[in-house]
Amino acid sequence: MSARTVLEQAAPAPTGLRRELKVTDAAAFSVGLIGPVGAMALLGVGAAGLLGQGATWAFVFAILGVALVGYGFVKLSQHISHTGSVYALVGRTLGPRAGFVAGCALFTAYATIGTGSTIEIALFFDKVLARINVIGDGSTEWIWTGLVALALVVALSLSEIRVITRILLICELVGAALVVVLSVVILVRVGVGDAPHGRHLNADFIHLPAGTGFGTVAAAAVFGFLAFAGFEGAAALGEETLNPKREIPRALKITMLVVGAFFLLTIVGQAVGYGTDPAGVKAFAGAEDPYGDLAGQYIGTAMGVLLDLVASVSLFAITLGTVNGAARVGYALIRDAGVSGPLVKLSKRGAPIGTISLTCTFVLCFAVGQRLAGTGVLEATFYWLTIGSIALLVAYAMSTVGAFRFLFLGGAPKAPRWQAVIPVLALAFVLYTIYKNSVGVHGPYRVFPFVVLGVLVVATAVVALVPGLAERVRGRIADPGVADEPGAAPEPALQDAE
Repeated sequence: MSARTVLEQAAPAPTGLRRELKVTDAAAFSVGLIGPVGAMALLGVGAAGLLGQGATWAFVFAILGVALVGYGFVKLSQHISHTGSVYALVGRTLGPRAGFVAGCALFTAYATIGTGSTIEIALFFDKVLARINVIGDGSTEWIWTGLVALALVVALSLSEIRVITRILLICELVGAALVVVLSVVILVRVGVGDAPHGRHLNADFIHLPAGTGFGTVAAAAVFGFLAFAGFEGAAALGEETLNPKREIPRALKITMLVVGAFFLLTIVGQAVGYGTDPAGVKAFAGAEDPYGDLAGQYIGTAMGVLLDLVASVSLFAITLGTVNGAARVGYALIRDAGVSGPLVKLSKRGAPIGTISLTCTFVLCFAVGQRLAGTGVLEATFYWLTIGSIALLVAYAMSTVGAFRFLFLGGAPKAPRWQAVIPVLALAFVLYTIYKNSVGVHGPYRVFPFVVLGVLVVATAVVALVPGLAERVRGRIADPGVADEPGAAPEPALQDAE
């Protein structure tokens, strides 16, 4: 037994999260939560179903919306650092009750998006197994692949957070490199007239179908917005990042810029690769495996297998990121509420083992329940991603309102007054997107807004009815020993708006 092992065993259990991360780690965590390679494995297809050859506009619109919402996160993270992310940002700006509700919305978003990505891992990994003749094309037992992936997530989540962020970064870099290669090959072959079926490069991919209105573009932008889900993840590392008030805002900016560029290149490659004629648009809108389809046409079958594999790995990174994001938000909520016991237990490596277990239990129950209900893998994926996107948008809306109040209404402005229009536009974008996800939808999707509403009602009731909970939360999120750099003067919280 080494001296280091003896010391680790003798050391007392950690009483707080470890502050050890750099800007690259924080950015890697956000990128891992997004999982850009896995996100673009299906979400471009959804946009094509609404906008046809003009699917690119869904992502242009979404990038604009995310930039507007990201403004509030960047500005607030310059003043507030806390492992609760949106929970602390809203709690310090709109009051502890609103913060607690926002934190519950964010936890719900991460847990349900983690469920959707776990199921989607099975969708693409099983395609890999089918392509190499390990299983049949008609296999419906996706749950086993998902359960194996979840078990690996649990094991890795108990590692040091630095290990997790590096795994997320490596997974996404490898996958992104291959997708970029595919996109460039498509554009080059189409550009020089060497594409399958005589496809050639033109500007049709930026043309919207006749009669397409703003509402349709906004509805399609839901897929682009969902692709960005988790960009704010770095804010959940506020207590684990060195100099968080500088590095977290930088990490958020890097994430939005790099991932936005990747999404644009990929969606253009997919739209052009399938072709902008009616047959190509139909094939794109109905695709279940755009990476495999396009790689097979433009490069070769082996590349298709490899891209499905890296899509699975990217989706694994999303699950790993969302589980750890949810665990840290849940840890902050439970800890700050004054609860003690197993749920706020930390491992010797500083991982919130109690809330990791809780989050993975939720994901396990959701996924198994979906399989027992006989839901297909594709439908189950979109069901949980949709619930997660609505919950996430609620959290974004609350943080945007908080940013506006904190920056422009709390005494002396903390940003130039002309910038007040940015959070206003961001809020309008988010609320309209929630509206398009809630009104006029059909089938099970009609129920999902009420699921999120139920979470918000329960969270509101808990923080309102449990004696002293709001005051305990107020004290914890305003405590510089918890939320800010050691020795730093805390930014004064605004009075509870309620």
